[in-house]
Amino acid sequence: RIQIGGMSLSLLGFIYALLVLLFTHAATRLWRLFLKKRILSDSGLELGVQESVTTITVYLLWGLGILFSLNVMGFSGTSIAVAFGALSIGLGFGLQNIFNNFVSGLILLFERPVQVGDVVEVTDIWGTVTKINVRSTVVQTFDNASLIIPNSDMVSNQVTNWSFKDQRLRRTITVGVAYGSPIKLVRETLFEIARNHPKVLKRPKPDVLFDDFGDSALIFKLRLWTTVDDFIKVETDVRFELDRLFRERNIEIAFPQRDIHIRSMVGKTPLEVKSEEKPPNADAGGSV
Repeated sequence: RIQIGGMSLSLLGFIYALLVLLFTHAATRLWRLFLKKRILSDSGLELGVQESVTTITVYLLWGLGILFSLNVMGFSGTSIAVAFGALSIGLGFGLQNIFNNFVSGLILLFERPVQVGDVVEVTDIWGTVTKINVRSTVVQTFDNASLIIPNSDMVSNQVTNWSFKDQRLRRTITVGVAYGSPIKLVRETLFEIARNHPKVLKRPKPDVLFDDFGDSALIFKLRLWTTVDDFIKVETDVRFELDRLFRERNIEIAFPQRDIHIRSMVGKTPLEVKSEEKPPNADAGGSV
């Protein structure tokens, strides 16, 4: 038995506290499974809301388990308050990043700007949020890589959430056709491609813009609406169909071109060629 101030700590108390923590760990795992499989699965709540509710209740159970284990060890309410005061000093120095990520994780869980299952874009990388942990958020990229992002970055930095409240998104397909192409036929063909694709939404309607007169092409933009889950396949299908129909209808897809004009020098003497290459002001610097 160890005496620290007015507290009496014993080996048996440490063992009991360890058993309490092990029990808390097992209980939280069972509670997570029970809550997700038996209660929330049929609740009609979104997946992100279910994950938030589950994680918050697990945090509460862990908090109660830790407080109870400290009590079993022999810590009184006053000593626990002192311990948390010392912990707050430690947070102010070496643990502030960890604490910042923890608080940011709570913000993500309560405000839910990003939820599990959302498609997000972080620093030009697209992926699906798979888990929001105490310290970090896990994003599974479309290349099947796991992106571990600190929760503080998810809160303080710009994150584009393509699934927030609405699964629809607009995509733009840009194509350039050669000068002299039948622009009405180009417009009708682009509309036809969008209308015939089953994954392109009817509302809002697709539209075609004659965007610009480029250096080597007439620039058209096909703007269409689809869903977050389908936009990559839709863009690919539209480009394949665009190439096929343009070939069938003799619409030339433009590419950068440069016209080079060569002036003939045939029949001229070397002196004549040299005089043509001579700068116009070559004789301007005469003697004083």
